[in-house]
Parts: sequence; structure tokens; C-alpha cells
Amino acid sequence: MDSLRVIVDHLLTVAGFLLAITLVLRVLGERRQPGGTMAWLLAILLIPYIGVPLYLLLGGRKLAKRAQRKNPLYAAERSELHLVEETFFQGGRRLVQAGMPPPRSGNQVDLMFNGERAFSRLMEEIDNAKESIFIETFILGRDETGRAIVDALAAKASKGVQVRILLDGLGCLRSKGRFVQPVREAEGEVAEFLPVLPLRRKWSANLRNHRKIAIFDHACAMVGGMNLAREFMGPTPWPNRFVDACAFVTGPLVADIEQVFASDWEFATDTTVPPQAAHPHARRSDLAVSTLQLAASGPDVPEDTFHDALLSAIMDARERVWIVTPYFVPDDAVLKLLALKARSGKDVRLIVPWRSNHRLTDYARGPALRQLIAAGARVYVYPHGMVHAKIMIFDHLLAITGTPNLDMRSLYFNYEVALFHYTRGDIEQIDSWITWLSGQSLRVTGARVEKIRYWVENLCQLLSPLL
Repeated sequence: MDSLRVIVDHLLTVAGFLLAITLVLRVLGERRQPGGTMAWLLAILLIPYIGVPLYLLLGGRKLAKRAQRKNPLYAAERSELHLVEETFFQGGRRLVQAGMPPPRSGNQVDLMFNGERAFSRLMEEIDNAKESIFIETFILGRDETGRAIVDALAAKASKGVQVRILLDGLGCLRSKGRFVQPVREAEGEVAEFLPVLPLRRKWSANLRNHRKIAIFDHACAMVGGMNLAREFMGPTPWPNRFVDACAFVTGPLVADIEQVFASDWEFATDTTVPPQAAHPHARRSDLAVSTLQLAASGPDVPEDTFHDALLSAIMDARERVWIVTPYFVPDDAVLKLLALKARSGKDVRLIVPWRSNHRLTDYARGPALRQLIAAGARVYVYPHGMVHAKIMIFDHLLAITGTPNLDMRSLYFNYEVALFHYTRGDIEQIDSWITWLSGQSLRVTGARVEKIRYWVENLCQLLSPLL
């Protein structure tokens, strides 16, 4: 019996060693940032009993086999590169080269920086929908905001409106079951995107659908940072509500946005969403006509499209780069470009919350913030609560809104979607809001860091690709 146990232990040791070597080779062969590669190698080699199972659950940046099961987005659009005018940033051309749609003119954009106003408009669009409502979100709150939205969707489904809700497997872990049962009972459809536990064919504990999209009658779409929960929006003001932003869009871009939803829904449910003609949506006299471009990124996109377009936008900027983000843990390429722009005298500004809702990322951002400050950038912290908006401006020619944070997870792991705004009126409106936000914030000019915090920050920065 003892000899059998020795043989089994020996075989398990050899198997564990071979598995660790296999994973090391796999990590080295992936297109991963050096920090991420080093973090995984250290975890696998130094603490294999933790690092190996952790990598099996969380590792794999693109996870090619799973990504191949999801149809690529906009694969047939590369021929439309000629539609991207030379006046647009090269980032726009880079998106089309990677297979994204070209800029679309003839849209109207209603930008919102207030959770009560966004909730009111969302409920209005739900109430007015006559044919279909498609929604995908990272978080659906088990609170009064989430309940009001679920009840409204159930009411529309009971009247024959096609209602489809796509919930992320992790972000909606507590609300994907009985909480949305009223929608199912009203003949609406609810699906889960990549469940966390390996009990179903398509699952992942690492890859998350961070996209927030709502589409009404194929004619109006909501895209932005706001999840469907009290922290982000609601019928009345709430003292702990996040500072956030979203955009309601009508016009040709809605078809591009719906194609993202259709691809995500097909991947999650193995059923297709056939293209439909848009239901007429009233144009507003108080909104100008805007040119927009959609940028989706994630494992279903062969290249790092948003990251590459962001680098192009920073490089092309001749006057300013303004960034609002809840989490600032960029990769070396983005950080070095921002520092270079600041050292060359460009107006580089960054606004982050004084303290975010993820403490580890607050530690991880420390070295990057100090590097920007040393290069001459203006760094602000908002002291009155959580800033969850993801907004950037480059000169007076481009603004970016949407779901991507400026951290490693959004840049390389999450399914994300962003809007590139090319119309001056939209950019000026975003400019005014960022100017207001910076006026409410405190400028950071640098300070000495205690040794304990210094080591904690560097440890968190090393682990940032895993956060």
C-alpha cells in the first residue's frame, strides 16, 4: 500500500511538473505585456499549487478556441477604408484596417452626465418601444433601479414586444436568476454571457462582457459606462451615486451597435438575431448631426483594436490629451506616450477618483501617476465620490466615450465597446463637462511615498494584469 502511494505521489509530481512547464511555454508564447508575463511566470513557478489552477481559471488573454466559436465582428468592412477622411485621426483609419465599421454621419447624440436623467431617458425609450428591446449589461443591480427596469421590460414583453436581456456571468451573478424571472414569465428572453463555473460548454472565470448596450426598435441605442444599478442611475438623486456618462444615439450607427449585440447574443445562446429595418425615431431639433465611429474590442476581435487606436490618437495629438477614467493602470506603451506628450509641452490632463471602488487598483496606479506628474502632466483627483466615467479628448478633433477603462483588463481582456466622436459640437460638450469636473477636483503635484506604500504599490502594479 505504501509503495502504491509512493508511485501515485511520484506520478502526480511528474504530471504537475509537466503541466507547469506546458503552462510556462504557453505564457511565453502569448502576446502579453511583459508585466503580465512575469506575473504569471512567478505565480506558476514559485507557488505552483496556487498559480497553476489560477492560470487555468483566469489565464489566456484571447483564449483562441473560445474566441473562434464567436463570429468575428465586422470582418467584411475592411474595404471601406477609403470612407475614412484624412481629417480624422489615424486611430479611425486603424479601426477600419482592423475590421471595424467606418465613421457614420447623420447621427444624433444625446450625451448624459447625470444618472437621474439617463434613467429617465432609458425608461422613456423602454416605454415607447413598439417592436424590440435588446439590452446587455455588466451589472444589473438587485435594487430599486434594477427592479424598475426589470418590471418595465416584463410589461413590454407581455404586450408582445421582443425583449432580450444579456447578462454577464460574473457581474450579474446575483441577479441573473429569480430576479429577472418576471421577464421570462412574460415571454421575454434572458441569457447569460460566459458563466463563471465550468458547468457549461461556454464559460470563463476571467473573460468578462463589460459592454453596456441598450437598443430600442433598431433605431435608438444607449452606450456608455452606466450599468443598470443604483450606483450608476436611478429615478431620484442618491448621495453615493457614481459620476458617470452615457450617450443615446439615433441614426446609422445604431445598426453597427446592434451588430455587436447580435454577435454577443448568438455566442451566448447559439441563436441568431436577424437584421431588421429600423423603426422610425423622431429627430430632435436641439441636437446637431454627428459623425460617429464604433470601436468594439475583446476576445472576439482578432487584434487589440481599441488599444491600437488609442495609441494612434495619443501620437496624433498636437495640443492636448484629456482623460477621465476610474482606474489608471495603463500598459507601458500608453504610459510612455502620455509622458512623452507631457514632456513635449502638450496639455496632458488626467482625472481619477480620490478613492475608487477597487482599492488594489488605487495602489497599482501610484507609480504611473507619479511618472505623469514628473513629466509635467496635470493630474487631478475627484474627492467627492467615485468617478466611473470613461472619457477622452484629443485636440478638438476626437473624443472617446464608452465602456473601456484605462487599465490592463479593459485594454486586453474584457469585451468592450466605445464611441469615437468626430463632430466639434459633441467634443465641445464633453470638453465643458471635463472642465467642470476638473474644477471640482484637486490637483496632485507629487508627494513622498512611505516605504511600505511604495512596496505595496509596486506589488499591486506587478499583479495589475491579473486584477
